[in-house]
Amino acid sequence: MKKILLILAIMFSSVLSAQDVYTQKNTESHDAEAERITKEYNKQLSLDANQFVLFEKKIEEFLIKRAKIEKRYTAKDKLDMLYRMQARETIEMKNILTRPQLKIYRLVKSEIQPIAVVEEK
Repeated sequence: MKKILLILAIMFSSVLSAQDVYTQKNTESHDAEAERITKEYNKQLSLDANQFVLFEKKIEEFLIKRAKIEKRYTAKDKLDMLYRMQARETIEMKNILTRPQLKIYRLVKSEIQPIAVVEEK
């Protein structure tokens, strides 16, 4: 009986923690951009095969969220939302990266994934 309850609990918790990327609408451009960004990070982080896949899916998930924020918000609200979203992304990367990798990730993130690009005139 305990085994059955344990199996049910594991199955239920895995359904609840399913990644957002599967329920969100993604596009070919999100896939390509996630792959490009992951390859850029991989130059610095030396991800193993499993980490590469998980990292790419996490990046894709947040690219979709970013697109929604950029579509719905403007000016300061948009920057605030993007800042919070990037902070959340960094927190979630703790589940994928080792501590040394996470330290490097935090250092290079602003170069690879800036919150916003200011164009000079």
